[in-house]
Order: sequence, then structure tokens, then C-alpha cells
Amino acid sequence: MTQLPTSARVVIIGGGVSGCSVAYHLAKLGWTDIVLLERKQLTCGTTWHAAGLIGQLRPSQNLTRLAKYSTELYGQLEAETGVSTGFRETGSITVALTEHRKEEILRQAGLARVFGVEVEELSPTEVLQRYPHLNIDGVTAGVYLPHDGQSDPSNVALSLAKGARNRGAKIVEGVKVTEVTKAGGRVTGVSWQQGEEQGHIAADMVVNCAGMWARELGKMSGVNVPLHACEHFYIVTEGIDGLKPQPVLRVPDECAYYKEDAGKILLGAFEPKAKPWGMNGISEDFCFDQLPEDFDHFEPILEAAVNRLPMLAEAGIHTFFNGPESFTPDDRYYLGEAPELGGYWVAAGYNSIGIVSSGGAGMALAQWMNDGEPPFDLWDVDIRRTQPFQGNRHYLQERVSESLGWLFADHYPFRQPVTARGIRRSPLHEHLKAKGAVFGETAGWERANWFANEGQERDYKYDWAGQNWFENRAAEHMAIREGVGMLDMSSFGKIRVEGRDACAFLQKMCGAQMDVPEGKIVYTQMLNQRGGIECDLTVTRLSETAYFLVVPAATVQRDLAWLRRHVGDQFVVITDVTTSEAVLPLMGPKARDVLMACSPNDFSNAHHPFGMAREIEIGMGIARAHRVTYVGELGWEIYISTDMAAHVWETLVEAGADHGLKLCGLHAMDTLRLEKAFRHYGHDITDEDHVLEAGLGFAVKTDLPGKEDFLGREAVLRKRETGLERRLMQFKLEDPSAHLHHNEPLVRDGKIVGFLTSGGYGHALGGAMGLGYVPCAYEREPAAEMKAARYEIEIAGRRYAAQASLAPMYDPKSERTKA
Repeated sequence: MTQLPTSARVVIIGGGVSGCSVAYHLAKLGWTDIVLLERKQLTCGTTWHAAGLIGQLRPSQNLTRLAKYSTELYGQLEAETGVSTGFRETGSITVALTEHRKEEILRQAGLARVFGVEVEELSPTEVLQRYPHLNIDGVTAGVYLPHDGQSDPSNVALSLAKGARNRGAKIVEGVKVTEVTKAGGRVTGVSWQQGEEQGHIAADMVVNCAGMWARELGKMSGVNVPLHACEHFYIVTEGIDGLKPQPVLRVPDECAYYKEDAGKILLGAFEPKAKPWGMNGISEDFCFDQLPEDFDHFEPILEAAVNRLPMLAEAGIHTFFNGPESFTPDDRYYLGEAPELGGYWVAAGYNSIGIVSSGGAGMALAQWMNDGEPPFDLWDVDIRRTQPFQGNRHYLQERVSESLGWLFADHYPFRQPVTARGIRRSPLHEHLKAKGAVFGETAGWERANWFANEGQERDYKYDWAGQNWFENRAAEHMAIREGVGMLDMSSFGKIRVEGRDACAFLQKMCGAQMDVPEGKIVYTQMLNQRGGIECDLTVTRLSETAYFLVVPAATVQRDLAWLRRHVGDQFVVITDVTTSEAVLPLMGPKARDVLMACSPNDFSNAHHPFGMAREIEIGMGIARAHRVTYVGELGWEIYISTDMAAHVWETLVEAGADHGLKLCGLHAMDTLRLEKAFRHYGHDITDEDHVLEAGLGFAVKTDLPGKEDFLGREAVLRKRETGLERRLMQFKLEDPSAHLHHNEPLVRDGKIVGFLTSGGYGHALGGAMGLGYVPCAYEREPAAEMKAARYEIEIAGRRYAAQASLAPMYDPKSERTKA
């Protein structure tokens, strides 16, 4: 029996590489009162059978930062702990077998240069020189990252564990956590069992690092950790005579990866249709277990691999391995404090990239726990992005059968999931479907992204250039610019903040003036102490004690958690009312004409100016019309209770028929906002982006009554004093045939200085548009000088000249919105 303490600052649950990394990094920050509990033995879940690939390049700048950190850490740990991680810098090669995949990997190579990852593009012949055993038939290109590598997964975890112990952490095996106790909305500790012994450890914080058990562990405490295990297959050959160390090889078009290890080849797969596992739970005695072989499932991968790497035809199979790994609905792991329970932290759901991710993830989470805020933007993996319904087991089983395959799928722009669809629907879903809507998914919502013409196939045909709906979006875009269009934005997050202290609370939380007349709509941001943007929103004052907040669909849970975290003892009630109202943006120069045709209300500037909300009659129903726009035209967002939504929609469609009303989708809204340089949360603005550098200083009021101490105010004042270090700028390609999506390298005067945070096609302006941050060339560089520089955008290795602007290129004075 191991003596366990009765209290600790933090208890970490799970002894895989994730838990060991969190313990190591907390100890490195000086935390000594750390307890890690492992139900069986360290590494016995997924860590022990991981492939151990260390690839630095990830889809975003900060995830790449974390992967690079892991690479550096694993190369240094042995010197610190005496336990080898098995890390070898072998390099890695990814090869393309199609022109579309070539475009993707060359775009990734450009991104690697932006992120400081050494990279080399390869012709098929150069691929063969780097990997002489490869059959290059059909190979169109390759990309080589010389500092990628591989490691021994179990030893990585054990080395981290020893490093944590050396700094005072207590790591105990054979102890099962039976309950995470809580009181007053916060963690109070854990109850445990070891054989016949039971006990409790009081703790300020708990970290769920339970891997494929994380969902069930979270559920015990009311915490949502949506993940599910899938079967993951690989084979290891017998020794191959003369086989020398080789780079890690990825052939995503054949769903395969290859790793040389001790003269053998490990061949693994991420097949398009995976096999969920553990539908009825995971056995209590699971420990270093393997799953039954399924050669029929793996055979197509192996057949292609023997053709691609002919030496496999002569090599015997030493091991056919099948083991479970956890996957999430969006193929990104979970990090951060759970929104449901204070002091409950999560680091789980690594989607087969746990070894390369856990070093950096453990470092980032430890800093987050220590400082009370993340060290940089981690929205990609923030646990607060999850939706409550995603914990449903049936949903997870369906979705992870697809999400495993996304690791090696073509990562086309606008790619939509095909499994587990139709979960959340607007009350207008069937109306839109009958009119030709083609739906995409965001946060589980089915949203009309574009409308097919009569007889046109209602499906996505993916490409890196203009896709099959390009002309549809162009027509919708121009309808709003020149006539009138209507969208369904019922998925908007909607939050009511009300009570005696509602005004004072929002004055503290938001940068703009909140003490405004009833009906006034205020565009604002909620900031953190660094001046970074935690939320981008509009706030409408409904009454003296009630406010209505509109936030992006994907960030509702995050925004609710941020608000509730800061309530303290103020008398404020915060309620998610997202599903209570449908939202119909009616936009365009003829929007007023359509409303006047079906409502007796006065929509003139004098009676209903921009930035005001009014209750209106429409048809035989009532609604609330918000005069505001995300597309840069005259228009109203019409909020209707869900019971009247269909009637109001039908009324507007009928009234709009005489004015050329066109139904429009979310893709058109995105290109319209890009022409106006309107920011998008999660792309152009994040909690790491200072509100002034994002060009949103107009929405921050530091010198008005009631704004003396809002959150982030001091950071705004400091930045005004010290000057900007970078600016968010708008770009338009001079070549109208090129297409932008996001993450393309941004080149100033011949040097890469950043990347596009978002991109699309400006149909009214006649070219691809993008937004991106440009660092100042020197302290306090004037905006005019930055604008005057020569800019290019790099797309798959080719550079395109671009115009740059700090003001919106479309209607820079916003005269059209107030017409």
C-alpha cells in the first residue's frame, strides 16, 4: 500500500504521456504539491503502443509552436533525467499522388516557412533520392522536413515522470479515482481506491488526463469531454537486410505512414472509414491490451503499401497490431479548464498525435493553470469549443469513424463532415432545403452555406481553386451588394444578461460604453488583461436591467464561461437563449423596400437609425429588427421567436418577390465581410491579438463615464503609449484568377512577415481578398508607410502581387450601411 497524502494543490488523473507531461511542467514551474494517480501502470492505455512520430508542422501557428517545443524537449530530456526518450531526428517526407494533394503539401510548405520550420520542396526524382526504396510511380511532389523525427513513446512518458518526481511530484500507480468531489461550482478533491483501501485527497485543481477514459471520468462530474476510441492498425515487419535509417514517410493519398526502426518497417494507417471501439465501455482490467486482428480491414492499405514500398513484398510480418486510441469530433485535442466546473482541467483526446502534442500541451496547460490565462491563443484546442450534445455516445461513434481519416484526408477549404449530421437545425431548415440550400456544419448547426440552382447537384465538389458553387456564391454576393438578399443566421449565439447589476457588470466586461438608451446596439469586445480579444460581439440594451448579447455560433460555451467566471457576488443572471429565436438578416440596398412591403412600421433613418433595435410587426407576427450589418450594406437582422419564424420567413419571401429578393448562404456572407475587412473571431482576432493592433480601437472607450476600470483597460492605455507592434491589414490580389483561403504566407518587400488570417474572393471588387497582421518594420512605423510597402501573397510556392489597405477597400466610409 502506497501512502497517499490527504491534500494536494493538484491531482492529475492518468499516467500516459499527457498526464506525465502536465506533472513535469507544473513541477518545473515550482509546484511541489502534485499528485498523479494512474489506475493501473504508467503508459498502459494508449501511450505504450503509439507510433511515436514527431512531426513539427501543424495546421496553425500555435499548435506548430507546441509541436516544435515537444521536439526540442524530447531531445533534451535524457540529459536531465537519465531516461532516454529514443528521440531521433530522422526527418520526414510527405508525398503527393495527385495534383490536388500537390497543391496542399506545397501550401503546407509555405506555412512551414512562416512558422520557422525548415522545409524543402521535392520533385519526384528528389523524393527518390531521399527515400530510395520508394516506388515513385504517380508521385507528383514531395515535402521534406529535416528536423522531424521519431521517439519511443513509453520512454518519453517515463522520462517526463522521472523529471516530475525529481522536482517533488508524487506519482502513484494502481490507484483508481472513483469520484471528483465538488462544492459551490468548484473542484474540492478526488476520492480514490487502491485494492481494499479507500481515501480522499482534498485538492484545489484536478486534471483529467485519462485518455480514452476521459469522457466517462468527466461525465461523473458533469463535465463534457466528447471523445471516443477507435481501432488503430499497424504492422511491423521482420528485420530487413541492409535497411538503413530512413526518414518517416507519409503517403496520405494511400492512407499510410512508414517508420524505420531497428532495421524494420512499421506501416500504419489512417483509413477513411474507421472502426469505433468500446461502444459498451472499456473493461475494468484493460492494461497494455491489444484488440483482435482484422486483416480484411487493413488489407487494402497493405496492398497499396506493397506497391509503394516493394521491399515489403519480401519482408515477413512480425507483428500485426490493433490498439485503441481516442478521437474527437473535430480531430483536435482538448486543453483547458472545463466550463462546467471551476478547477477541473482537461488534457485529452489527442487523435493519434499525442506524443508530438503532449510535450507542448503539458507546458501550455501548466502555464495556463499557473497564470490563470493561456500563454497564447489556444482556441484550436480549447475545451470550451465543445457543445453539450457532443457527449452523446451515438453521435461520437458516428463522427469518429470519419474524424480518424481526416488526418490523411485532403484538407480542402470548406470541407464538410458527412457523418453525424442534422443534429441541430434552424426552425427554417426545411424551408431552406426546399429552396435548394446546401448545408454545412458549425458547432453541430446545419447552416445554409449556398443555394443550388434548379437542376444543379446539391453537393460539394472540392478543389483548391473555385469550387462547384463559386458562381452560386458570386450571384448571392452581388444580390446583396446590388439588390437584396436574405440569410438564416439562427445559429448565432444569443445570451441574456439581466438583473440589478447587469449594466455595471457589462461595463466591467466590455470595452465600449454599455450604459446606453434602451434599444441601442453596441459593437464591442470583451478583453483579457493583456488587451487580447476574448469575445467579439454586439450588445443590445433591452431594458434598464436586461441586455442581449450576440456572439458567434462556435464560441457560445466559451463566452458563457468567460462571463460566469467574472460575475463574483454581483446580482446578474446569465442565460443561453440561442435556440429561442431565429435570425433573418435582410441585407442590401432594397432591404428597406422589402420590409415596407410587409410591415406598417417606419424604417426611415429618422425613426430607425443604424445601431438601434425596434420591435416591429411583420405579416401577422411580431419581431425585433436590429439595424446592424456584417456584410456592409443597408440591412436589418430580424429576430423572431421560433414559433413565428416560419410565418415571418414566408412573409418576407413573398414580399421580396417583387424586389428580386435572393436567398443567400454563409459563404456569401464571408466574402462580403472580407470586402469590408470585418473581423472574424478565431481567425482574424483571438485572445492573443491586442484590440488596438486588430484595428478595433474605435470600439474601446477608455475616457467615458463608467469605463474607468473595464477588464483590459490598462493594457489598452499601455499600448497607446508604447505604440503598435503590428497592424491587421486588408489585401487584394491583382491577379483575378487566383484564390485565397487562409494561412497563405504574407510577403512584404520580398520577405515573409506573416500569414493571412482569413481569405476569400471579393466578387464585387473582382479579386481574392484576405486579412493578415503585418509587423511594424521599426518602432512606431507610420501606418501610411506600412501601406506603401510592396506586398505579395504566396500560394503553393508562387507569389502574387497584392494591394494593401488599412481602411476597408469596399465603401471605406460605410455610407451604404446608413443609406
